[in-house]
Amino acid sequence: MTRNGVGIRTAQVRSQRLTGQIHVYDGVGKGKSQAALGVVLRSIGLGINTPSNSNRVLLLRFLKGPERDYDEDGAIAALQRGFPHLIDQVRTGRAEFFGHDEITAFDRDEAARGWDVAKGAIASGLYSVVVFDEINPVLDLGLLDVDEVVQTLKAKPQELEIIATGRAAPQKLLDIADLHSEMKPQHHPTAKALLIDGIEIYTGAGKGKSTSALGKALKAIGRGINHPGSTRVLIMQWLKGGSGYTEDAAIAALQQSYPEVVDHQRCGRDAIVWRNSRQELDYLEAERGWEIAKCAIASGLYKTIILDELNPTVDLELLPVEPIVQALLRKPRDTEVIITGRCQNQPAYFDLASVHSEVYCHKHYANQGVELKRGVDF
Repeated sequence: MTRNGVGIRTAQVRSQRLTGQIHVYDGVGKGKSQAALGVVLRSIGLGINTPSNSNRVLLLRFLKGPERDYDEDGAIAALQRGFPHLIDQVRTGRAEFFGHDEITAFDRDEAARGWDVAKGAIASGLYSVVVFDEINPVLDLGLLDVDEVVQTLKAKPQELEIIATGRAAPQKLLDIADLHSEMKPQHHPTAKALLIDGIEIYTGAGKGKSTSALGKALKAIGRGINHPGSTRVLIMQWLKGGSGYTEDAAIAALQQSYPEVVDHQRCGRDAIVWRNSRQELDYLEAERGWEIAKCAIASGLYKTIILDELNPTVDLELLPVEPIVQALLRKPRDTEVIITGRCQNQPAYFDLASVHSEVYCHKHYANQGVELKRGVDF
């Protein structure tokens, strides 16, 4: 059977891999750290529904010292309070940008401290996922020895998942990566000319689109927790009906503690939809999701709205483009809308994006026949 259009992998029961992979997210576009946060959310969600402690996550953040607050801190702290056995966070460095000619002894000491934590975490066997957020620029600045880092990662426990983020990943790290997604910024003169702000799009063939959106949601939830009344979040997901998505449990836990901060909706069948396998229910579910999203955008009640997999929904012609364009043009100025998913033809609303990251796939383990993994890929 010929499959035309864009199909989205669902969370149907399937075989999954046990071997951990090395992920690298780099590039000058937005979404790298957010993608890592999205995987953290999925892994915690898996752990909530798993009786053992086998899904513990370490979020090790270089160049993000504790003297600065980040939006996601509130949500991470809330998850730590609720599930202290599932997530650890360590922050090192100073929380400001600096170049090669501004490196201090403190920067070297903090990088070394972070790497000591990293080596211990890898050796401990305590974690299923270890995120090295912003390690790429640390290596580029020469604050850590690239060869030592590469050798340590190559010798990691077989089941451990490693995620490295940040600009300027060194080639030696890319060489050992099982997955390499590069975020490339795309610019839209129309958005700038019309002074449109607050519309972000993540698309492309690389991994990191939905997880970037989940990371963005985690940041917004954290902002709402830290500053009550400042934000309310809607996560709307198309083509992802059914159950089995591991992020659901973590989002539900945050909803239970902070019902005034986050809402989450799914629509679609629990099946992959191709252009030549569309059913009437696919149209009905897509339209149902859009009615919810359209109301949320117009209401001004939500400051952050995630429209996950809207792009392939439009690409499959399950929704028309023009109503989406009009809804985005009329959105309140202080409402952020984040749209994700790959598509073969860019719809007209792409021209309204103030942030557009094209996620390029340089490497993906799935292309080598490696199975996807629950808690990481879905």
